[in-house]
Amino acid sequence: MAEPLAPGTEAPTFSLPALPNRKVSLSDLRGRPVVLFFYPADWSPVCGDQVALYNELKEEFDRYGAEVIGISVDGPWSHQAFARARSLFFPLLADFEPKGEVSKEYGVYRYGDGTSERALFVIDPDGVIAWSYLSPIDVNPGAAGIFEALEEIEGRADRQIASDEEHAHPAR
Repeated sequence: MAEPLAPGTEAPTFSLPALPNRKVSLSDLRGRPVVLFFYPADWSPVCGDQVALYNELKEEFDRYGAEVIGISVDGPWSHQAFARARSLFFPLLADFEPKGEVSKEYGVYRYGDGTSERALFVIDPDGVIAWSYLSPIDVNPGAAGIFEALEEIEGRADRQIASDEEHAHPAR
């Protein structure tokens, strides 16, 4: 059984193809929350439902300033066709070669069949995993846990701003 990286762990950095000629790097997204979801394969029924759900929730993700990224071991050409067919607003990254390297770093590679688990990570603006979840492979994990984690990140940021202001202007 896979063991996804736990909250409080620094998220492993990566740079993976989003399209045949474009890469996305986690380090480029520092400063904002990232919703990172691993899934087994393009074109499978549960995966299609999962990406459709996240696509429908674009305005909610935007409200938190969150970047959404999907990762599977499919190649960039498959991702390009799948994303185009689904009109996705977020990139799908190809953990294709070396196969599953990023999935392995996050603890969600399926050695038995060479795919990724269905796993979710919310990474805070400092690059630390704030929340992770391993879903049964045949179940769409939904988005409730993602939004709870984004809400917690937002609350921490608000508390930090209030604390900084209090220290900058102490009461007399």
